[in-house]
Amino acid sequence: MTSQHPEETGSLLLDDQLCFGLYSASRAVTALYRVLLEPLDLTYPQYLVMLSLWQQDEQQVKELGAALNLDSGTLSPLLKRLEKAGLITRERQADDERSVRIRLTGEGTALRAQAERIPPHVGAAMGLSEAELGRMRAAMDELTASVNNYRESYRPS
Repeated sequence: MTSQHPEETGSLLLDDQLCFGLYSASRAVTALYRVLLEPLDLTYPQYLVMLSLWQQDEQQVKELGAALNLDSGTLSPLLKRLEKAGLITRERQADDERSVRIRLTGEGTALRAQAERIPPHVGAAMGLSEAELGRMRAAMDELTASVNNYRESYRPS
């Protein structure tokens, strides 16, 4: 991606705003997930937690937060609801009471089979081939990294 100076991209027309396109796409995709996740009784953020745990069970809350880019204030209530639903357990470590380990329960592990029907529906809704989805994901990752790097070094003038 080429870096542009802020003065070169200064249009204030709504249709020129990439952020609005991202926002609209995010809302549409999240609304689709809401419908698809309803039978699993999961919210989209809870689904993200479960995806991470299905990929790698037994994670520290800190690791889970880093993987999902969520702070503990956002993650803790999600984990409490998932524990109350019987999908995970939270266990304080004996050697460090600040450290909490998250594990899937049998019910949480079994829910994965139901969740496997979701990605094909999302892919179909997006109308993109697997290759296009891969390119889009790579572009989104690059965009996220670029914006995060810029934000971290940004100093108002």
